[in-house]
Amino acid sequence: MRSIVQVTVHATQFPENVSRALLTSLRTRRVNHKFLYDGIKHTQKWLALHEAYSPARIDPNCAATYEKAFAAAVRQPATERVHVIGLGCGGGQKDAQLLKRLKRAGKKPSYTPCDVSVAMALIAHQTVSGIVSAGDCFPLVCDLAEADDLAAVFGRSGPQGASRLITFFGMLPNFEPKIILPRLAALLRAKDRLLLSANLVPDDDYATGVQGILPQYDNALTRDWLMTFLMDLGIDGTDGELRFGVEECPQGTGLKRVVAEFHFTELRRIQVTNEPVEFRRDDTVRLFFSYRHTPNRVRELLRQYEMKPLDQWITPSEEEGVFLCRRSAQG
Repeated sequence: MRSIVQVTVHATQFPENVSRALLTSLRTRRVNHKFLYDGIKHTQKWLALHEAYSPARIDPNCAATYEKAFAAAVRQPATERVHVIGLGCGGGQKDAQLLKRLKRAGKKPSYTPCDVSVAMALIAHQTVSGIVSAGDCFPLVCDLAEADDLAAVFGRSGPQGASRLITFFGMLPNFEPKIILPRLAALLRAKDRLLLSANLVPDDDYATGVQGILPQYDNALTRDWLMTFLMDLGIDGTDGELRFGVEECPQGTGLKRVVAEFHFTELRRIQVTNEPVEFRRDDTVRLFFSYRHTPNRVRELLRQYEMKPLDQWITPSEEEGVFLCRRSAQG
């Protein structure tokens, strides 16, 4: 166990900016997802939920699908040194598998675990501690949706001259496409490769498929995880009701998403950073959303934002897919 770990914190996660983002979330009634992972308690509840419901944890075929993707990705870098950047690294388990494969292929890997949560970044750091040396691991805490200098930040991370493999596992569903996809495209350099995953439903019956996965969200573990955020602010479960449903993407992409909203039935006033926030009866706060894609829709979105799909791997259940891509413009 390492007694000291150096963690870089981006300005988006400085206290004054986090406080401002929290107030904005509550006043707009649209919660920034980062607050659902903030701190050890939230992290542990999310990890329990992930273990219980994530296809990557409960479907053996899903693990095999990722291994096929990793095998292909490892063949891409031409250099001996390879830097893996894990965007939204979570616990770092998938990145660890990729790093192991790189070592077995004779590469010298380094790693930047990047997450909005300090706890998550540290857990990922610990997960890879037997694979990557302390001097080759650079934890970063950052809000990807708010940072407008990602290319510069990651340009300073990792060994000079190393090839870069960027991972974005389990994150695509929780971002608005028009926000995150341009940021990913801007981050990619000419020789970089991006591995991203998406929660899927089959192409042939999209609407029915999205409705069918509601039980993966409307369950006790998810409710406990989401309500922890509200209760920590002083909002009681008896102040309203948590409801799950399906809605259309407001940006006109044709995608559908699962949404969790808290509907107030009682008046509640709270204080956040000494600022009053009031919720009236019939107010609704969106706590969470998760888009469902199809393979065709993922590829189309990537092309729309100047990223070229190179290959894909879909689980037999068609519930999860991994996509390898690069920037379309190679100049």
